[in-house]
Amino acid sequence: MRGFAERNAINAPLQGSAADIIKVAMIRIQKRLQEEQFQAKMILQVHDELNFSCPVEEQERLVAMVREEMEGVCPELRVPLKVDVGIGDNWLEAH
Repeated sequence: MRGFAERNAINAPLQGSAADIIKVAMIRIQKRLQEEQFQAKMILQVHDELNFSCPVEEQERLVAMVREEMEGVCPELRVPLKVDVGIGDNWLEAH
């Protein structure tokens, strides 16, 4: 029981910080989607993953923008954030 409590005490701030980081990234991405007149739509967030619906002709531009915003969301981190991108007609194909 004590081990569980200790793990939770350490893990909770980490998971909370990760949740804050993804939320800030989502706000920045949504702002750019609107400002840069993307047709793409952010449709789902699961843990540290964002899912979009995007016309094929916007894919490269969207990937570059999302990667830029997600990797640059927290410049004060000492460890760089690296973003993996998957593309597909459905969630399974994108993974």
